[in-house]
Amino acid sequence: MEHDEKEMSFLEHLEELRWRIIKSVIGIVIGSIIVAFFIDWIINNIMFAPAKNTIPPLTIINLRPYGQFLLYMEVVLIGGVVASVPNIIYQFWRFIEPALKPNERKYITSIVFFTTVCFLTGVVFSYYLLLPAALGFFATFGSELIENKIAADEYLSFVISLVLASGLVFELPMASFFLSKIGILKPSFMRKYRRHAIIIILLVAGIVTPGPDITSQILLSIPLLILYEISILICKYSQKKSSEEVAEIINEKNK
Repeated sequence: MEHDEKEMSFLEHLEELRWRIIKSVIGIVIGSIIVAFFIDWIINNIMFAPAKNTIPPLTIINLRPYGQFLLYMEVVLIGGVVASVPNIIYQFWRFIEPALKPNERKYITSIVFFTTVCFLTGVVFSYYLLLPAALGFFATFGSELIENKIAADEYLSFVISLVLASGLVFELPMASFFLSKIGILKPSFMRKYRRHAIIIILLVAGIVTPGPDITSQILLSIPLLILYEISILICKYSQKKSSEEVAEIINEKNK
């Protein structure tokens, strides 16, 4: 069977990887510049808004002379990464494109779109549900004699880690699709070990969500369980499509 494209050497793969990384970094830089233009609005109305909405409101303080400067730079960088997620995903899939079959390459645009949607859905879910629940728990927990004053960098680290972790966890359906496409994951396997998966999901929810906040753990566990069931359907669909594509190739050869 003749190959439509020339097989790349190891050095050519490295060169391709280098350019994909460069293009990803350029996307992050452009995203960071855009975020920098709106940095004051992002800081006041997005990053620290949840702290003002707790009952009682959390007091955020700066403990270092250069603390706010570093905080702004961190938001600019992380915001640039989030803004360039579609480009990063696209560059990743373009890098592995030579390893894909010709009939699989047509799915790259759809994969980039749905991977981005899954990530952003996780980010939005965490910001509007998990984060308020966690902050509300910490605002009311403990002795009334102790006033909750949180360092700005600690607060920001908490928010970013929770939001990004939730975004990555919501990639479960796309991970299932990819693993099933390359033959590693099968629907029967996922059904067989569903109980084990439930335990793992509860553990992941406990790790991702901060502290002993049972409410936020339950809030994350429920969509993860739903995503697991969706992943089984996606895996089954992917296997079916792969079988149909193999049958089409065989039929074309027999003609």
